[in-house]
Amino acid sequence: MLIGHRSLFRHLVILSLLLPALALAATAPVKSPNDDNQYRYLELENGLNVLLISDPDADKAAAAMNVSVGSGDDPDDRQGLAHFLEHMLFLGTEKYPEPGEYQQFIASHGGSHNAFTAFQDTNYFFDIQADELEPALDRFAQQFAAPLFTAELVDREKNAVNSEYSSKLKEDGRRFHSAEEAVMNPEHAMSRFAVGDLDTLADRPGDPIRDDLVQFWKSHYSSNLMSLVVLGKQSLDQLEAMVKPRFSAIENRQLAPHEHTAPIFKPGFLPSFLQVQSLKDVRRLELTFPLPSQQDEYADKPVGYIANLLGHEGQGSLLNVLKQAGLANSLAAGQGQDTGHESSLNISLSLTPQGVENWRNVIALTFDYIDRIRQDGIQETYFDELRQLSETGFRFQEKRSPIHTVSSLAMQMQRVKPADVLRAPWMMEDYTPAKYRAVLDRLTPDNVLISLMTPQALPKDAPRTEWYDTPYQVTDFDPAQLDDAPEALAAQLGLPERNPFIPEDFSMVPGQTMAHPIKLDAPGAPTVWYARDKHFGTPKANVYLSLRSPLTRDSAHGQVLTELLVDSIRDNLNAYAYPAQLAGLDYRVYSHLRGITLRVGGYNDKLHVLLRRIMTQVANGEIDPARFEINRKRMIDELRNQAKSKPVSQVMSEMQSALIEGAWPTGDKLAEAESVTLGELREFARDYLKEVDPVMLVHGNLTEAAAINLQRQANALLFDDSDIKSVPRSGVRKLPEGETDIGLQVDHPDTGYALYVQGDSTEFDERARFAVLAQIISSPFYESLRTHQQLGYIVQSSSFEMLEVPALGFMIQSPNSGADKLDQAVGEFLTNFEGKLADMSPAEVAREKQAVLSQLLAQDRQLGEVSERYWREIDRQAFDFDSRQKMAEAIRKVSLDDLTHTYREEIEPRLRSLKVTAGQQVTDDRAALDTLRSASFVY
Repeated sequence: MLIGHRSLFRHLVILSLLLPALALAATAPVKSPNDDNQYRYLELENGLNVLLISDPDADKAAAAMNVSVGSGDDPDDRQGLAHFLEHMLFLGTEKYPEPGEYQQFIASHGGSHNAFTAFQDTNYFFDIQADELEPALDRFAQQFAAPLFTAELVDREKNAVNSEYSSKLKEDGRRFHSAEEAVMNPEHAMSRFAVGDLDTLADRPGDPIRDDLVQFWKSHYSSNLMSLVVLGKQSLDQLEAMVKPRFSAIENRQLAPHEHTAPIFKPGFLPSFLQVQSLKDVRRLELTFPLPSQQDEYADKPVGYIANLLGHEGQGSLLNVLKQAGLANSLAAGQGQDTGHESSLNISLSLTPQGVENWRNVIALTFDYIDRIRQDGIQETYFDELRQLSETGFRFQEKRSPIHTVSSLAMQMQRVKPADVLRAPWMMEDYTPAKYRAVLDRLTPDNVLISLMTPQALPKDAPRTEWYDTPYQVTDFDPAQLDDAPEALAAQLGLPERNPFIPEDFSMVPGQTMAHPIKLDAPGAPTVWYARDKHFGTPKANVYLSLRSPLTRDSAHGQVLTELLVDSIRDNLNAYAYPAQLAGLDYRVYSHLRGITLRVGGYNDKLHVLLRRIMTQVANGEIDPARFEINRKRMIDELRNQAKSKPVSQVMSEMQSALIEGAWPTGDKLAEAESVTLGELREFARDYLKEVDPVMLVHGNLTEAAAINLQRQANALLFDDSDIKSVPRSGVRKLPEGETDIGLQVDHPDTGYALYVQGDSTEFDERARFAVLAQIISSPFYESLRTHQQLGYIVQSSSFEMLEVPALGFMIQSPNSGADKLDQAVGEFLTNFEGKLADMSPAEVAREKQAVLSQLLAQDRQLGEVSERYWREIDRQAFDFDSRQKMAEAIRKVSLDDLTHTYREEIEPRLRSLKVTAGQQVTDDRAALDTLRSASFVY
């Protein structure tokens, strides 16, 4: 896998690129021919760089502020301070002093908000109903101009930061990164703890944390280090009039971004070998090669060129050879962190147990492949192909959600020239062989950190990381002791052939976009639904084919065999289909409660070629014995690892397996995976299509005749000898009256809590009442239990609808409160909230209903969003394709009396509820789960 042209994300702390502020160009940024938005760059008098985006059709507005300050700016004695500041800016300003006012305003107008702290950036963002952009911007700007840092809230919010840290203590991604930090140059800020906890953020004699927080804000936050992106339906002039007076109030302190000039690794440290002990059954090998900064190379992407070859997965590629040898499951290559002075190229592999035993052979083969690239990989034909694919991707670029658009562009503005801010990820301007060789010159055995993470125990006296208590061991790595790669494997290596899937025909089919799919009169199987769609102006289509089978649905044994069959199909397809993915054709083969679904999407020109190959593999694919055993062991690892997940994850997993028909418990699936045989899987594969309930959706830039042709191919390849049999949809079990209480004992210092309150029918009016109540309750629940009571970092109340069965869900993970205290807090909130609900004005109810409607009826921005909605409608047999409209009408009819009645009769008394708690001190009591699994279903 090639890791695009973006930085690698490492858990919550994102290591990002940063350039000094660039002079703004007079011209608007270059945009895709498929982009009808209007853009304008501004530089305010205070030095704040602004990008305005006018989209007259937008139903959602959004804004993001990126500040060129991050965890790398933390004082040595206040690690986590930048992250703590990110938390505090949400909690009250001079103009809007109430700590929950911003969140409540956003939520009550159908929006969302968040932020993250990276090494050199902090990024704040929100979206909201388009008409509410101006008051939202007023609140947003105040966070950067006049935050309060209220002393009481500073004291409370330390607990939230600590809870965030505590919730991730047993996540192997965090643990792995903590070991990397431990071996980095201590002179480099990247070696420090970025999250913060109660120790690093504690008040000290003569040094209260609030004083340090305010001082950090004053000495690091400045308008000339900020970039703002605002997207709305208003004209550019109107957007400018909203922005200028509000954001000009941010003080320009004339600061410069922090430069990190120390090397990430001490001179002489490399090459080294780092071993890390995981908690879960994880086997990860990573090669990190330091490079000079690549920030000035975004238009040519020499690292991207090399990573494309390293991460290729086609025939003869490094991954393909390793997979065939049973040594690896996946590989990703791409650029890592770039500090402006130093960068890296990273190769990350997921190994099999055999791969761990032979990790030296994996390393040797990797360097053999790098040598192959040195010898034959620098070719203009490869570059031309990459540039062609990039230009096609930019030409037919589809819109993303506004909130993701503004967040990514706000960071991008710090990195690239103004004219390039929209096209930078797709740019491949010049063929630069000297730059490619310069990158390859650094990919050597004497310039690498080799990191290996496995569950294998390290010596008892091995050092442990300070913050995540992770055992690790670092030793010198002698390249001279690296054995040659096995000759038989090295002989299989080869560079990519010409990509046969590059699209050539971009024409749009005749006819208008259809309002919804129609069922075609096509004899044979599968049933085919068809909708021509040219609304997005791209020559793309999506085809779904669901193979529903009673063999999957009826037992945990069938579910395990289905997942293993899917693994085998993917293995057989990977080398063939990877070039198709590079050429803009994505595919998925996945299992679900009723069987297997095949999905192919992207440019329609050669879509049928890939789909035919996938169907051929389903019908006639061989099951390799070695890969079967690898996949079976990987499934066992994944199932066992679920018992080591964070408490809220385990709580939700048990809850869903108890309630949803066919969602078999982890223990049942684990027992089946441990005993299943190759012979059983081969027999299952032969029998799978004997009884089947197939259905197909063809949607996008394809003709009706093309849809019928795809159906005929499916019929000939898959269903010629099949007995077409209905396989019913799963149901959700109806809870008995009262509260069902489940306890899970888990090995984690935090306590997990979830309360599920179920509605009594799947009718639209009941679903509408629960949806509006979820909207109204969400922000007050968070404000009470998270902001004021500080019960945990993970605190959430939301709609918990499953398979059209309405419900409310309340979820908490707490590092400092037990299950009883959490349940008491939830109960008190529910009791007290009844009066607040009854006191709502008609205008407030109307506002909250509109917020729900804006989410429900959100504008489709990509063809895939429409395809997914149609596919869900087909799954639930809603063949009028009007579920959204019916739900919207039911929401419009909801009254305050309806809401208070449902709340008093069902929610507050927990009329039909399931409570699941998990923790080290929780008594394990799962007996009630078996009773639930025999219950009838909600209709």
